[in-house]
Amino acid sequence: MRPADWNLLSDDLQLTLSREALRRAAETLASHAEILAREMEAGALLDRGGPDALRLFAAVVRATNRDAFGEVGHA
Repeated sequence: MRPADWNLLSDDLQLTLSREALRRAAETLASHAEILAREMEAGALLDRGGPDALRLFAAVVRATNRDAFGEVGHA
């Protein structure tokens, strides 16, 4: 969908699509958090706690999204 096409959609449809995208993003992040927790519980990853755990989570999210969708601007 091109940006011009988006503007042709009704406000209600834009809102519905945006909400669904956010729902999917939240579910993806939650899934990553669960995977990370299981890996830590199984001893596959060190539980470093606090900021380090958040940085590790961010790295997992970025790596997974990069693998799944590629980097922005690179088809």
